[in-house]
Amino acid sequence: MKRQAKTRAWHHQHAHDFYVRKSVEQGYRSRAAYKLMEIDDKDRLLRPGGVVVDLGCAPGGWCQVAAERMRGQGRIVGIDLLEMTGLNHVDFIQGDFTADAPLAELEALLAGQRVDLVMSDMAPNITGVAVSDQARAYHLAELALEFAEKWLKPGGAFLVKVFQGAGFEDFVRRMRVVFQGVAVRKPDASRDRSREVYLLGRGLRVAAVVSAGED
Repeated sequence: MKRQAKTRAWHHQHAHDFYVRKSVEQGYRSRAAYKLMEIDDKDRLLRPGGVVVDLGCAPGGWCQVAAERMRGQGRIVGIDLLEMTGLNHVDFIQGDFTADAPLAELEALLAGQRVDLVMSDMAPNITGVAVSDQARAYHLAELALEFAEKWLKPGGAFLVKVFQGAGFEDFVRRMRVVFQGVAVRKPDASRDRSREVYLLGRGLRVAAVVSAGED
């Protein structure tokens, strides 16, 4: 009964959420679109002519924002386990980013082309077991970081969703090994009660570029 009550409360709050209503009114696929808009307003990550990879892209809110701000110039590649309705200027792969075959398909699609921005809004399916959920979330973040380390241009950027708590400081330290600058972003569109934040890495270190090229 408690779980049912919590589910009903979540659906009620979600339906009345300011950013959910705004996304419906403005034609965005998710409230997450406003998180990326706010971060990009501050950090200028999306530029016409760039190459962007969106890990965990469904339902497509971040891809929409990227396509708009890149003005249809450049390349956007998204991957997700879930289906995503097609978008102009976006190449979509349906598959599990953590599995070998979909990852190989993604890398083949890039065909050696280096990336300006890797962004990941991935999160695991929540089991309710906090320790397990946190560990699985950071496993996804680590895989996203490894991909960014391998494919980013030296001047590229990596934006990843993480959750504050166990593993947060370790992951920040890991990012600082890879990037010259690491910043924390908490957009207004993130719910206040949520532990989610976004880490932004910029300035890929030379050692990371060299080690990636040696694979």
